[in-house]
Amino acid sequence: RCATIFASGCVRKALDRIRGSEVNAMKHIHTRSFPVFVFALFLAAACQVQQAAKPLKPPQTQTETRALPANSSPNLKLVIDAAIDQIGKTTTYDASYQKLEYPNGDVPIETGVCSDVIVRAFRQSGIDLQKDVHEDMKGNFSAYPTRWGLKGPDANIDHRRVPNLETYFTRKGKSLSTTGGPENFLPGDIITWDLGTGQDHVGMVVNVWYKPSQRYLIVHNIGAGTRMEDVLFAWKITGHYRYF
Repeated sequence: RCATIFASGCVRKALDRIRGSEVNAMKHIHTRSFPVFVFALFLAAACQVQQAAKPLKPPQTQTETRALPANSSPNLKLVIDAAIDQIGKTTTYDASYQKLEYPNGDVPIETGVCSDVIVRAFRQSGIDLQKDVHEDMKGNFSAYPTRWGLKGPDANIDHRRVPNLETYFTRKGKSLSTTGGPENFLPGDIITWDLGTGQDHVGMVVNVWYKPSQRYLIVHNIGAGTRMEDVLFAWKITGHYRYF
């Protein structure tokens, strides 16, 4: 349910129009009126064409891959490497509701939403957030957001919704402060943002240091596939989680 938003003014205006319909897409795509659906697809395609011209990640001359602490969990490196490995493989964004296998269900690697970056990365460490979130929701459904009007868990979509991931990580005791400077946000941390109109987004801090801004980069998908960008403080941070 992540919104797609970029720096250029024309793209930002276009995406402001499709945010509402994107929310409905992650709810039930058939509830959207056909004209709005077509218009949203047109705008999204235009945005992705413009975003595609941007590099997938900063040039190596501006970055430095830093070693993880010697005492860090082996899973930390697996998850970070798995997030970075999605760059160039996931090249589009698709927020439509889709029937998935369970457990370990996924949409094609070429596409997805922002939360899929996190889910795919965690699976490389043996953690299936689709299964874990679904099972937690089955026993604690009232603890999770109800904004989508569902009467029970749905293993096809629950783990792909940012507020559900926020709730799950918080319930597991993984939540940290959302304030402070870049030194508080370390590789492997999961960050969630409000993109400005109540729309949610999620990404992962990776161990690639960006020299111009003196902070770690973020791997995320905000509209044109998985990318590595300097966006830690681009939007209001609403969640900060350290799983490993």
